[in-house]
Amino acid sequence: MLEVLRARSYAKKMDAGLAIIDKRRALANEVSEMNVVGDVKGKVAILVDDIVDTGRTLIKAADALIERGATKVLACCSHAVLSGDSKERIPGSNLSKLIVTDSIYQPELAALGESDKESWIVQLSVAQLIGEAVRRIHHEDSVSSLFEVD
Repeated sequence: MLEVLRARSYAKKMDAGLAIIDKRRALANEVSEMNVVGDVKGKVAILVDDIVDTGRTLIKAADALIERGATKVLACCSHAVLSGDSKERIPGSNLSKLIVTDSIYQPELAALGESDKESWIVQLSVAQLIGEAVRRIHHEDSVSSLFEVD
């Protein structure tokens, strides 16, 4: 339920519509059923997740959104594990771009340069955010306010 509230907050900030992917798992890393709740026809869809491991769930979600009429699917996540053959599987999928943080060190992603701007993945640094959190803890200031979305 918290995820839906967060998604609604993001949609409001971007003045965008909201659709939810309802997924059911049979086993870990295996989605048995996926349903799109909401209208995505003719729209660019943005998937937001906390972690991407194998990428299979994101790929299935992107497929479901394209099947429902989305024109493009972007995804973002906080933690990119990218295990197994995910780095080969994701670029060949319906995901146009994956935006991740550097919370998990991936040397080959850190090496992306200006010439790679059209790459399938973009890595953003969380160094400044973590530094600010440490500063706030040291000064006994609020850390949670760093993450308030409104």
